[in-house]
Amino acid sequence: MTGGVAMAGAGTGRRDADAGGTFDGPLGGASAPSVPGPRAGAGAADAPGAPVTPVAPGATAPRRSTALSGGTDGPAALEPLVRAVLDALGEGAGRRGGPVPAGTPGELAGRVAEEYAAAGGDEALSRLTALLAHGSADPADPSCAAHLHCPPLAVAVAADLAVSALNPSQDSWDQAPAATTLETLLLGELAELVGYDDRAAGVLTSGGTESNLMGLMLARDRVLGRAAGQQVELAGVPRSGPRPRVFASAAAHFSVQRAAALLGLGEDAVVPVAVDRDLRMDPDALAAALGRCADAEELPVAVVATAGTTDTGAIDPLRACAELAAEHGAWLHVDAAYGGGALLSDRLAHLVDGIHLADSVSLDWHKLGWQPVAAGVFLVRRAETYASLARRAVYLNPQDDEEAGYPSLLGLSLRTTRRADAFSIAVTLRTLGREGLGRLVDACHDLALAGAAAVRAHPRLELHADPVLTAFLFRYLPAAGADDPERVDRINAALRRRLLREGRAVVGRTELPGEGPGRVRLKLTLLNPHTTPAGVERLLHAVAAAGQAEEDAL
Repeated sequence: MTGGVAMAGAGTGRRDADAGGTFDGPLGGASAPSVPGPRAGAGAADAPGAPVTPVAPGATAPRRSTALSGGTDGPAALEPLVRAVLDALGEGAGRRGGPVPAGTPGELAGRVAEEYAAAGGDEALSRLTALLAHGSADPADPSCAAHLHCPPLAVAVAADLAVSALNPSQDSWDQAPAATTLETLLLGELAELVGYDDRAAGVLTSGGTESNLMGLMLARDRVLGRAAGQQVELAGVPRSGPRPRVFASAAAHFSVQRAAALLGLGEDAVVPVAVDRDLRMDPDALAAALGRCADAEELPVAVVATAGTTDTGAIDPLRACAELAAEHGAWLHVDAAYGGGALLSDRLAHLVDGIHLADSVSLDWHKLGWQPVAAGVFLVRRAETYASLARRAVYLNPQDDEEAGYPSLLGLSLRTTRRADAFSIAVTLRTLGREGLGRLVDACHDLALAGAAAVRAHPRLELHADPVLTAFLFRYLPAAGADDPERVDRINAALRRRLLREGRAVVGRTELPGEGPGRVRLKLTLLNPHTTPAGVERLLHAVAAAGQAEEDAL
């Protein structure tokens, strides 16, 4: 395994000293590359004691704190600062000594405030970086497994440093000449991965929430605009006519309701569709809901299918959703922020069969793509459906510039200033390829399967359902009072806080759909391919021990 799959987080799990500091995870691994020392003759921004480049008479050498990261002098200015950051990251993670700092939120807030007040001058970078590392929940630690919060690949973080140093903005070609073309090429590659042809279009987003908003915005403009005979983006949502409706499963992401509110449709326009025990949308329930919509003379604007729910990774029946949406003239948006990672795996790609039928798709590469935040992707099957978002700003994308061959991405995004977040994805894809990334996806899927088996084997843990992707739900069952749902809920909620307070583990907490007690579940979301099945089993035993401690305390 090459260094390209090393993780960037300071937490690493167990290391084998005899193996030169490499990971003992299922993929093998590589130790972090050594950091070169300061270069002689790099200027006043260099480390203390290093030779400095002579300054011209009458000129003033820039202080380290005011040196710039770009230009030909930028790398020399960055080098000692990056070394300081790396040292501070290691120091802070060493003091933390686990997946999360021990203590209560109030205690940690006090330490942060105290250190923030004390840091100043040239030492601020090191002190505050060490503070951040010490006070972080580190997804590179095997016991940090609560959320869709991945440990980014070291190669992706290195690429992200280049973006931060150069600071291109994607709203006009003259701010990002190379990055404009790179994003366009990358999006074409990702569209092909989804199954779209060369008529697709897309943009990098801040994540699934923004992507879902864009999908529902285009659905509103196309479907509601067609029904009303007007451009909704200009005239607004009609005050008369059929009430617009959006259909999403009861387990869909909350951003669907938020998007409906922002778009003037109202949260009540979102119709929750029943799910099965595995939290997949029931196609019969969707068909019935769409039928009732037609009978009530309401307008089905969109169906939102989820490919990878936050809690269980459940994937709705995409082909059935596509057929029903088409039958009722609704836009199909697939929220594949999590489950889109299955497209990288030969083993799991069949789970998202039918995704290419969607009118729009959201993907998050800061989940099963191991990128630093933010690395969201929004794609549409047909570029012409983007028409309502097109904008002309004479100071950014004048028409004569575009006619002269200077392209603009302005009309593809809700944002104006926008980082070149496509770059780290592009570097990662070129470094590992789909096959290499697919191995990481499969490794995390294997961990989830092993974790589920360990839950089944434990006398005090109960599995909710087999993993679909890399997450699963379970709970602790106390020896006494297991038939009291309120007691069981209370113990499971409390044991998670105990683990956080002790700095031992970060475990997720959620609730199953429905009403009443007995719905609290714990969650492991396994996104660290360097973790081992043994590490997951140790985490589950820690959960059980914390449950016993809470049970004893009642």
